[in-house]
Amino acid sequence: MRRRRQVGAVLVMAMAAGVSACAAEAGTPTLTWYINPDAGGQDAIAEKCTQEADGAYRIETSLLPRDAASQREQLARRLAASDSSIDIMSLDPPYVPELAEPGFLAPVPEEVQRLGTEGVVQGAIDSAMWDDELVTVPFWANTQLLWYRKSVAESAGLDMSQPVTWDQLIEAASSEEKLLGVQGTKAESLTVWINALVASAGGEIITNPEAPADEVELGLDSDAGRAAAEIIGRIGDEGLGGAGLPTADENASMNLFAGEDGSFMVNWPFVYAALSESSPDVVEDMGWALYPQVDEGTESAPPVGGINLGVGAFSDHVDLSYEAVACIISPENQAEYFVTNGNPPSSIEAYDDPRVVEEFPMAETIRQSLEQAVPRPQTPRYNEVSLGLQETWHPPRAVSPETSPEQATELITAVLRGESLL
Repeated sequence: MRRRRQVGAVLVMAMAAGVSACAAEAGTPTLTWYINPDAGGQDAIAEKCTQEADGAYRIETSLLPRDAASQREQLARRLAASDSSIDIMSLDPPYVPELAEPGFLAPVPEEVQRLGTEGVVQGAIDSAMWDDELVTVPFWANTQLLWYRKSVAESAGLDMSQPVTWDQLIEAASSEEKLLGVQGTKAESLTVWINALVASAGGEIITNPEAPADEVELGLDSDAGRAAAEIIGRIGDEGLGGAGLPTADENASMNLFAGEDGSFMVNWPFVYAALSESSPDVVEDMGWALYPQVDEGTESAPPVGGINLGVGAFSDHVDLSYEAVACIISPENQAEYFVTNGNPPSSIEAYDDPRVVEEFPMAETIRQSLEQAVPRPQTPRYNEVSLGLQETWHPPRAVSPETSPEQATELITAVLRGESLL
C-alpha cells in the first residue's frame, strides 16, 4: 500500500483533476494484464491490487498461451498493430529486447525504475534491460540449482558444502554407475544449458547484442564455447544422460533423477514441490547447491528465467498501468506468489518472509543463485539465435568442441545476414 501510494504520488498527481473528471463520466479505468499460465497467483494479485487501488483502477487478467514462443508471437503481432488494449504484460525475459527495440514498450518511470532495481536480485535486473536501460520491471525470477542425491555424493567422496565442477559430477556419476539429469532435447531448455555453460566459462554467445543484424558477432568459437561443447558432448558420448537424453526436458530430467540411477541434476526449483508429492523418499536423500562450475574456482553463471512486467506503449492508461505494476511487484505479493505458486521472487526482501523460509528450505540458495545468474542472449533476434544453437548442438552425443561452436557461428551469422534459413 505504501509503495502504491508512493508511485501514485509521482505518476498521477499532476493528472488528478483530469483523471477525476474522466472517472466521474466513464467509471473506473480497467487495466488488462496479459498473464502467463500459473496456478491462479496472478489473478489473486490482480484482485488484491484492485482493492488497494480504492477506485483508481481495476485490473482484469487475460490468459496468454502456455508456451513462451506462442506468447511472444501473440503479443508481438498485436503490439505491431498498435493495440491499445494491451496495458500490462507478463514477459519471458528473452523476448524483452524484441519488444523494446521497435518501441512497443512504454518507458519505465523513474520511481518505478527505483522499485524495480533497488533490493532486486542482479540476474532479474539484467534480464529486464535492453540497450543499457530498464525497459521492463522484474516480477518473479527463476534459476536452476544443482540437485543431488546425498547418498551418491557421499559415496563418490564429494564435499557438497563446497562448489563442485562439471568434471567432478561427470566423474562421480561415472564411478558410481549413475546418470546425470540434464536437458538435451532440441528445445529452449538446450539453449538454456548451452548459455549457462558458456557464461560459466567466462564467455558470451553474442558479444555485441545492440549491433544491426548483419554486424552481430558471436562469441561461441572461443575457449568458453569449446569448454561448453566439451561438457555436453562428453555427457552425451559417455551415455551419462541416459538413453533418453536427446529428448529429455525438465520433467524427464526430474524423473531420471528420482529413479534408481539418479545422482545429480540441474533443474528449476519446481522439482522440489513435485518430488515432495510424488517421491518423498527421494526428497529425504536430496540436497541442493549452486550451479556447477566449468572451471574450478571460477564462479558459475546459472540460468535466469521468470517473468518481467512490461507496459504497452499504445495503452490508454500508461501511468495507471505503472502504478499497478508497482503494486504487483511489492515484496509481500512476491512472497505470497512464491508460497502459493512456487515462483521465486526477484525481491531480496521477500526471501526473508517467514512463510518462504518455512516452505522452501533452499530459498537462500535460490537467492544467491539469482545474484550470480546470467540471462540468455539479450537480443531482438533471440529466436534465430536460439533455434540456431538447437540446430547445431543436437543431439548431445554429436556435440564437439572442434566443430559445434564453429558450425553454430556460421549458421546463426548466415541467418542474421539473410543468407540462410532455419
